[in-house]
Amino acid sequence: MTKDSTASVFSAVPQAPPDIIFSLTAQYKADTNPKKINVGVGAFRTDDLKPYILPVVKKADTILYQDPTLDHEYLPIAGVPSYTQAAARLILGKDSSAFKAGRVAAVQTISGTGANHTGAVFLSQFYKKSKTCYISNPTWANHRNIFTLAGFDVREYPYWNGKTRSLDYDALLATMKEAPNGSVFVIHACAHNPTGVDPTETQWKGIAKAMKEKGHFPFFDCAYQGFASGDLDKDAWAVRYFVDQGFELLVAQSFAKNFGLYGERAGNLTIVSDAAPQIFSQIERLQRAEISNPPAYGSRIVDIVLNSPELYAEWKENLKYMSSRIIDMRKALRASLEALGTPGTWHHITDQIGMFSYTGLTVNQVKELKEKYHIYMTDNGRISMAGLSHSNMDYFSKAIDDVVRRVK
Repeated sequence: MTKDSTASVFSAVPQAPPDIIFSLTAQYKADTNPKKINVGVGAFRTDDLKPYILPVVKKADTILYQDPTLDHEYLPIAGVPSYTQAAARLILGKDSSAFKAGRVAAVQTISGTGANHTGAVFLSQFYKKSKTCYISNPTWANHRNIFTLAGFDVREYPYWNGKTRSLDYDALLATMKEAPNGSVFVIHACAHNPTGVDPTETQWKGIAKAMKEKGHFPFFDCAYQGFASGDLDKDAWAVRYFVDQGFELLVAQSFAKNFGLYGERAGNLTIVSDAAPQIFSQIERLQRAEISNPPAYGSRIVDIVLNSPELYAEWKENLKYMSSRIIDMRKALRASLEALGTPGTWHHITDQIGMFSYTGLTVNQVKELKEKYHIYMTDNGRISMAGLSHSNMDYFSKAIDDVVRRVK
């Protein structure tokens, strides 16, 4: 038998690069330096830098455990209606005109990633106005992967202004006005990842106006409702405004961050359209072919909390704790850097919102932080504020100060 005849039919498959975030986490875990800091991963930590199980989740878990009717049967293809409808009410508001008009449908998904994917695959098959999809520059890395795999021509719209360290609003609007009519725009509903920069309400109105004039389709990605500001309604303002303006749209929802259910993959795809029943039927068909049925545990936790007035009120308090800790870390980091006289301006740290801060650090500075100080972050200078605490703030800020002064 010749060598060629025994070679794998996949021998020409190139080795894919490792995932940036998970690779960074692996490097951090392998580092034995006691002062190491991980500000790369987007998961909430207490001030002791421990994972946080929400007290309300523990209560819901107890309710589940004590339920004598609980079983492990398959869920419906689209998930349990009490869960999906509660998730839709959460993002749209229970008094939304879309509910009254019968324009809402919802499907349980494999967290926010699954919601993005399911929505993208549906649009690739049934949205006929355009096969062009715009994602922000920068954005969550998976957006490009998901919409490219779904068959879209993925382009970018400007978002981050590196000079002002704020939203590049004029350039964003210009791109929307120049984009092919009917393009799909993937929009972060709140707590933009990775920049932490959100439009103001006035800017959102301008974005909606530009999109309506061009007939663009909004696909909102909402991974941080309630976690961003601590106010569920405030974080949903943009989505609700677009609905009130008569847009048809999709919203990908994740309960990873705001419930701390990272590994349970509880998500939802909310649909607002005059053709909601038909869309629901087609997404249900797609879901059957891809995952058959969604997982039960995480969605059961969310279902219990969202449909219990008492637990819902407690959840809002848990959210305030998490968002307040993030805001406190922003204030502490800015104050520390300004006290050290670190070159540059640092007000953008407190101007931003949500889990992440786009620091403005360069690739070389990030590299030096990892090699000299054992501080791990992505090359674009994005840091997870949850990786900071009162115990490591002094070390972290002094490391930033040193590197900013020495490295360009």
